[in-house]
Amino acid sequence: MSFVFQAEVRSDLGKGASRRLRQADQVPAIVYGAGKEALSITVDHKKMVLAQEKPEFYESVLTLVINGEEVNVKVKAIQRHPVRYKLIHLDFVRV
Repeated sequence: MSFVFQAEVRSDLGKGASRRLRQADQVPAIVYGAGKEALSITVDHKKMVLAQEKPEFYESVLTLVINGEEVNVKVKAIQRHPVRYKLIHLDFVRV
């Protein structure tokens, strides 16, 4: 099973900006590794929640489409809200 997600680069960083993204049903995330610079992005919360319910999400290589460019990544870390079923932040590592 292949997972493909649309992602947008975010330039507005910080706690307040992340809170605004979460209220807009977006999840702040970061892509790093492979000798390239880290990239701050946002992904759709609903699509990520549905995908992360499948075990393959954690094991397989995911594809993020960032500004028309496909980036192959794996999930490195997921931060969840301690009470509500919401994603707070995602870390992806390039493969």
